[in-house]
This record gives sequence, structure tokens and C-alpha cells, in this order.
Amino acid sequence: MTAVVALDVVAPGAAWRAVGLPLVDGTAVLGGIAVRLRDPAAGERAHIADWVLADCPAGADGAPPASIDGLATVHGLLPAPGARGEGLLAGSRFDHLVVMTSSLERTCGAIEAATGEPLKRVREAGPVRQGFHRLGGLIIEVVETAQVTAPSASFWGFVLIVDDLHEVCATLGPDVISLPKQAVQPGRLIATFRQGAGLGLPTALMTP
Repeated sequence: MTAVVALDVVAPGAAWRAVGLPLVDGTAVLGGIAVRLRDPAAGERAHIADWVLADCPAGADGAPPASIDGLATVHGLLPAPGARGEGLLAGSRFDHLVVMTSSLERTCGAIEAATGEPLKRVREAGPVRQGFHRLGGLIIEVVETAQVTAPSASFWGFVLIVDDLHEVCATLGPDVISLPKQAVQPGRLIATFRQGAGLGLPTALMTP
């Protein structure tokens, strides 16, 4: 099974440390998936630079893909156990990664062709369509919206699971993260980091 084992993220490390991401030498391992963080260069915007896949099939040329519908792709192994970082989010783990696209069929087809992992379901939500794949322990939520017109897909943001969302929100405060509210998924709550937190990426926390 093809699995996402790491994300290479360009974003302000100080802001992420301030909200409790357990970084050790620029890396935090959350539920078996590594976040490898580097600060943006001068004039560079925060973004998810690439995902790292393990056990991805080789393509027709005998090599695994370097890009999947525009999503920069690196290939590697599961992160080796290392020093456990400390922080409010030390016990968190990934729920899903959001990918934006102008064509659900194109992007989901490319993900399935490259990884062998099928489209699990499609959700129609008015003008927004969502397709879901699972790559190891990570759900990939592909979102099609009319606001996206680019001919290729792009990484957008992600959602982490925390065991006590109310405690995290109370500790960080309302200027950093919203109050928990009902998520789309029945019985779950979600809270979104505010732009003022300075993380540089759309990021939310969710109950299990």
C-alpha cells in the first residue's frame, strides 16, 4: 500500500513551535508521519513543498513519479524513531491533507494511477466536490471548486487530530484558534487556527 510518510513544509518554525508542534531539529513526527519544516526564504510564501511516499509503484518508465498532477512527489521510507519532541501538539496525529484542484476526475485519476490507491468516495456539497483517497494513515481530501482554475493540483493545508480539543483551544486562546464547533463528520468537533497565529498554512484541529 502506498503511504504518505512525510510532508516537507515551508513555514515559520517559530510560529509552529509557539502553538506546540513538537519539533526536534526541524522535524515533528505525528502518528508516524513526519512534518519536515524549514523557514521561508526572503520573499517566499509558506506552502507544502511536497509529500514523501513509501511503497509507491514504479511508472511505465520504471521509476516512481516525481509529480502527481502537479503535486511534487518524493519517495522515501517510514521515518525512523527519533527523539520525541515536546509541545501542546505532541500527542496529535494526522486526519487528512487537503489538495485543491480544478478537476476532481483529473486529480483523483492521477492519484489512483500513480499510487494504486482508489478513489473511496465523492461528496457533493453544492458548488464544491470532494474526493477521498487513503494513503497509509492519511486521508487525502481532493477538493474541486470553481475558484481553482489552474491546470494542475496544489497542496492546501491539513487537519490534525487531538484527544482534548477543548483543552488545546483554552490553552492557546481565541486569538490563536477558533472555538470548537461541529465538524462535517457527525459527532466530531473542529477548530481552525486563525491567520494571526502566523502558521502560514490553513490548519485545523479535530477530535478523534
